[in-house]
Amino acid sequence: MNERILISGASIAGLTLAHWLARHGFRPTAVERAPAPRAGGNGVDVRDDAVEVVERMGLMSRVRELAADVQGMKFVDAADRAVARIDTRDPASVEIMRGDLVALLREVTDVETMSGDSIAGLEQDDDGVTVTFERAPARRFDLVVGADGMHSNVRRLAFGPEERFVEFKDHYFAFAATDAALGEDRWVTMFNTPGRMTGIYRSGNHPQAKAYFMFRSAPLDLDHRDVAGHKRLISEVFGGDSSWRTRELLDAALADPDFYFDALGQVRMDSWSDGRVALVGDAAWCASPASGAGAELALVGAYRLAGELAAAGGDHRVAFARYDAAHRPLVDRKQQIGPNVRLMVPKTEGGRCVRDVVARLPLMKAVGAVERRMQARNARPLPEYARAR
Repeated sequence: MNERILISGASIAGLTLAHWLARHGFRPTAVERAPAPRAGGNGVDVRDDAVEVVERMGLMSRVRELAADVQGMKFVDAADRAVARIDTRDPASVEIMRGDLVALLREVTDVETMSGDSIAGLEQDDDGVTVTFERAPARRFDLVVGADGMHSNVRRLAFGPEERFVEFKDHYFAFAATDAALGEDRWVTMFNTPGRMTGIYRSGNHPQAKAYFMFRSAPLDLDHRDVAGHKRLISEVFGGDSSWRTRELLDAALADPDFYFDALGQVRMDSWSDGRVALVGDAAWCASPASGAGAELALVGAYRLAGELAAAGGDHRVAFARYDAAHRPLVDRKQQIGPNVRLMVPKTEGGRCVRDVVARLPLMKAVGAVERRMQARNARPLPEYARAR
């Protein structure tokens, strides 16, 4: 078989899927709305089975070379005095900037790419999928995979409206480039007022830093592509706060053309496939940035989806079911994010004080180590997939 597979989205999940599909003998095509790759982004973790996936792609040494080299999180008061620190270094995990990881994946993924375009319609039949595009002429594919993020266009077209699957987690967040001099080298510095967080991420291997903002809120009626509206909202929420370095970070963020804003949300679906259409990455199971597992889930999920299609000889019905069964337990674990949000954005002043006390305890490091050992003990070896004869 020589199946033609269209992938919507050319970020971590989409590029990883395209790479492995091509290696298994399929003919993937990627369509990406953005006219060029985004160079920015936040730090993402390559850990556990994701390390093995990246090793098998021949990229792990490069990932380690480009590691962000962040030691941990530091919580400060309004006078910029550290009130607690948490060492987050993990020898089994490597943090890398999203843009750097995407650039590496592009280097080893040589497939047809339709940049600056997007899927406008999907029409399935027994033999394939007719895809119409916003710009290019319609084409036929054997399968279509949505790797186009939490606000997935493919999911909307094939499964239904976003509100059926995206679960809002009571917060909104933003990040943007800022002056590295505002933060301590190799630390994520966070300042809290009740229900709000302002922070700065300072990589040890990058000249520029990232400003972070997060705040509690009821659901707001927002267009996820309205950048000007997002900047107005962040200005309204944080513009009156002159404490710590909030004003400086806000000014830098508002001036950044790559300013990013979104809801803290999770995608929950009973199935990641419908006929000849499947989903991978945040489109299928977004665990939210608070999970710290987005890259891990994307890399492992894309590897499994391509591998199951290969093992099933292109029989999508068998492959999609096996992919779901193999990957869902990991997704379910990583979507348990409650403590992470309370750590970053305590709801009250009392909650902040309790957080700071707990963060100073050696127990925090020990708990993380125990959790990693338990996960490693329960983990199954990542399979080696071969194409069915």
